[in-house]
Amino acid sequence: MHTVVVGTSGVTASDVLAVARDGARVELSAEAVAALAAAREIVDALAAKPDPVYGVSTGFGALATRHISTELRAQLQRNIVRSHAAGMGPRVEREVVRALMFLRLKTVCSGHTGVRPEVAQTMADVLNAGITPVVHEYGSLGCSGDLAPLSHCALTLMGEGDAEGPDGTVRPAGELLAEHGIAPVELREKEGLALLNGTDGMLGMLVMALADLDTLYKSADITAALSLEALLGTDKVLAPELHAIRPHPGQAASAANMLAVLKDSQLTGHHQDDAPRVQDAYSVRCAPQVAGAGRDTMAHARLVAERELASAVDNPVVLPDGRVESNGNFHGAPVAYVLDFLAIAAADLASIAERRTDRLLDKNRSHGLPPFLADDAGVDSGLMIAQYTQAALVSELKRLAVPASADSIPSSAMQEDHVSMGWSAARKLRTAVDNLTRVVAVELYAATRAVELREGLTPAPASRAVIEAVRKAGVQGPGPDRFLAPDLAAADAFVRSGQLVAAAESVTGPLR
Repeated sequence: MHTVVVGTSGVTASDVLAVARDGARVELSAEAVAALAAAREIVDALAAKPDPVYGVSTGFGALATRHISTELRAQLQRNIVRSHAAGMGPRVEREVVRALMFLRLKTVCSGHTGVRPEVAQTMADVLNAGITPVVHEYGSLGCSGDLAPLSHCALTLMGEGDAEGPDGTVRPAGELLAEHGIAPVELREKEGLALLNGTDGMLGMLVMALADLDTLYKSADITAALSLEALLGTDKVLAPELHAIRPHPGQAASAANMLAVLKDSQLTGHHQDDAPRVQDAYSVRCAPQVAGAGRDTMAHARLVAERELASAVDNPVVLPDGRVESNGNFHGAPVAYVLDFLAIAAADLASIAERRTDRLLDKNRSHGLPPFLADDAGVDSGLMIAQYTQAALVSELKRLAVPASADSIPSSAMQEDHVSMGWSAARKLRTAVDNLTRVVAVELYAATRAVELREGLTPAPASRAVIEAVRKAGVQGPGPDRFLAPDLAAADAFVRSGQLVAAAESVTGPLR
């Protein structure tokens, strides 16, 4: 099994995906263990002094003015975990919780948190045992970080609360730790706070969304190309020299992908013989501009994610010169903004895909295709309601595009009077990515059927490879009306699994 070694300088997106989705093992580097021990010495020295230090010998948030005596500090650390583990609602997905725990371990290993090496090792042991704390949908305002979700993870380290075992069964965390020979941690000064105070949940969901969207944007380029073919559109608008004079990188990449898929097609360009149609509709002609803008948004989001993956997010932090300083680095605004940006881009990509689907189904705009791509229109309804479903998904995506980060609600007796809502932004982006996948699947379903209905004209080799692969995957072609939901589900799985991209790339080579 792949092993991810966590050092002091952060982790990569591929590390997060390996641990969260593929169950990779986690190890601490010798450098990280040494940094943990050195920072702990600083915290222990400060704890021994009479002067109050936030997070070490004081309360938290609005209660930070109280100095905590030595004999109560272990209780304080336990109490912050127990009291902050106040999430409600449905359980969060296993991959999100694993990303959450792994990214908190990343910050702990930076040497800026003051956590003992044995606590960090226990975090790695829990991940490696396949134990997943029960984390709930609601409880994070994104400032100070993802408090409630991280608290549920810390509770598991203490052997309390519930967790899911490697067999998928939810049981008391203490039982699961014992079965795997993991001793519960006894938290000391600052450790409870250090386990709770970060942007790890929203960051983990950002990393996974970017991975999924990378595949989805390629998929959308492919389905846009298929729709262009089915509508007998022109590929001249995809010429590199046209995109060079408006040099947005994402636009050029999308146009290049579409052009690669359409190479050697006999369907493109026939509209030049159709006098009333001088040029293609925006949903066809402007596909690279819209998808390209989303790609450029992803590039910015990826830059933010890379910076956050290299960060040590905690409050207070242990600095190399021995100071322990309070700060605001836990605020989730940088991550929250890009999560919202991506949801906006996803909604617009879905919107333009739905317009192409609708055009394929409308006999007045499809340039010779049967109404609703039906076998016997009137007797058969064809894909009429598949487009309804797609439209419903697009409307939901538009609602999900409303930014969470524009909201703020004060908490902690006005001490935390401006929050990022980054967790909420991340949760709605996950739904948006799911729905975008379904929208692209409906366009794929309609476009492949429409291409097959263009008898006497040969589609591009890449299009033929996609059609052959999607039919083998259980998505049926043209014919009389049938129970459509299974076909749509199969198309969804085909896109979601990456098979659509793989089928096109078997002809085109790697798409951008």
